[in-house]
Amino acid sequence: MAAEGGGGSGWARPGTGGGASTTSIHVTALDGLVNVNSLFTIAVFVGLSIATPGQHSLENKTVCDAGADVARNLLVFEVVSFSFFLFSSLVAQGLKLAINLLNSKDVDEAFRAHINIKVLRFGMLFSAAGSVLGCLFLMLSMVNVIQIRLGMLSCGSRAAVRAVTTLLTLVTTALVFYISTVFYSFKQ
Repeated sequence: MAAEGGGGSGWARPGTGGGASTTSIHVTALDGLVNVNSLFTIAVFVGLSIATPGQHSLENKTVCDAGADVARNLLVFEVVSFSFFLFSSLVAQGLKLAINLLNSKDVDEAFRAHINIKVLRFGMLFSAAGSVLGCLFLMLSMVNVIQIRLGMLSCGSRAAVRAVTTLLTLVTTALVFYISTVFYSFKQ
């Protein structure tokens, strides 16, 4: 990371960071992303606690009980989801750390950092992409949780079909809105 006046890596450059409010807004957005990732990470561990072998569904038919393959998929999707949320949070935390370290160099302007906006945008985009992928894999793992608890979709469990339909509809709609918002903000 280069200091304000020096050459170097291209992270900090004079005049490319915007005003004080711009830096503050970026830090606030990164904080929000890390907080949401933390909540989703809790959901991952709740899902992991459900993945016990030999569990019977609430459908009370042995044909509707999930097999070991569903529990295995649940574990795989939970681990992949956790990995994406961790990736997203670490990228966001790295960006926040860089902004805060750059801010600390200029005592007179405590809330203003001269940051290469392209690097900041790419970092925020990678962090947002990690959250989106984490949500997709978390959604897939929740489908497996529903099948373990309510019965397999293949056996026609009405409760499982309703729960999965609601989950897929709401999460997909929210992800489309989130992705649209992210791209809209990057075009501005």
